Amino acid sequence: MTMIDSTVTAEEREAILGAVRDFAESELAPHAAERDEKHIFPRETLNRAGELGLGGIYVREEFGGTGLGRVDTVAIFEELAKGDPAVAAYISIHNMVVWMIDTYGDDAQRGRWLPGLTAMEQFGGYCLTEPGAGSDAANIATSAVRDGDDYLLTGVKQFISGAGEAGVYVVMARTGGAGSGARGISAFLVPGDAAGLSFGAPEKKMGWHAQPTRQVIFDGVRVPASAMLGEEGKGFAIAMSALNGGRLNIAACSLGGAAWALEKAVQYVHERVAFGEPLSEKQSILFTIADMRTELQAARLMVRDGAEAVDAKAPDATMRCAMAKRFATDAGFEIANKALQLHGGYGYLQDYGVEKVVRDLRVHQILEGTNEIMRLIVGREMLRPAGSNQMRSAS
Repeated sequence: MTMIDSTVTAEEREAILGAVRDFAESELAPHAAERDEKHIFPRETLNRAGELGLGGIYVREEFGGTGLGRVDTVAIFEELAKGDPAVAAYISIHNMVVWMIDTYGDDAQRGRWLPGLTAMEQFGGYCLTEPGAGSDAANIATSAVRDGDDYLLTGVKQFISGAGEAGVYVVMARTGGAGSGARGISAFLVPGDAAGLSFGAPEKKMGWHAQPTRQVIFDGVRVPASAMLGEEGKGFAIAMSALNGGRLNIAACSLGGAAWALEKAVQYVHERVAFGEPLSEKQSILFTIADMRTELQAARLMVRDGAEAVDAKAPDATMRCAMAKRFATDAGFEIANKALQLHGGYGYLQDYGVEKVVRDLRVHQILEGTNEIMRLIVGREMLRPAGSNQMRSAS
């Protein structure tokens, strides 16, 4: 496999997506059920994803990134998720971490971490959420106390994908005093083998079984001041900026999972006969399939719109990404759930794979900001005069 080129014409874009599609069909789809059942984290497959250029999709080429825009990126994640949404979602989280280091790191940090991360010889972890601070991320309690030329990190992070597997964690910790809120948070790069770093037991989850989710525990973890990512007090802003892309990626993973489930539903209703006629001849079935396809297309267009906003650095990009994430993850889950229903009892069986996709897509409505938080972002923006004006000018 060769590295994807960042200069993209229409023909090259189709070639890129073709290569990703082949990878998903050969490396992800055939093993998805086994990885789900046995909770296998596919390290070697992720290494091969790195060879294809999927370890730093929207990272600059200087340190091994692929340098693609967000419109191409969401198309890639949709194709990956058709093979396995759980693995595709981890690749999304990894890419978010790599982008943060590329965007906010200094030359030394980029030189140390990016070559291994973009090649996916090492994996990245994103540590923001805590047991007592989920959606209210500005109130994290993990502390980073200055000690000479170092910082000592103490606290617990919750629901961390890739915990125990990552070579580096981007960690949000409080450098400001009590009551400092978002302005008192800084970001740090913590090596996966740092002294004092440990992990909780693997979480027993509804889905996403092909990637580990554990607590990350910091017990006086010492890192040099040079491990701070960006400026002191800017960690919360850094974390939030990364979530625009993360929300688009996870929305695209919902599209891929839903597209796969819809295809399986279409195949099933063609083959299944009930009450003397194929299911495909029943009007209610036709209407359901039509609605599923319409919702999928509407979601795909919204995700593309959010990606275009990020590429263009549009002032309303955060709102458009939030709208896309909310709509696409809701639609993706509903499409997969309807596909299960169309399969009847067979949809509930592991052999058909649909129930796995339903389980995997359900969490997309929660992570990267719950869909209730997405509504808050959009609603607050619309109540600002600028937000209303932007919406009127776009209509």
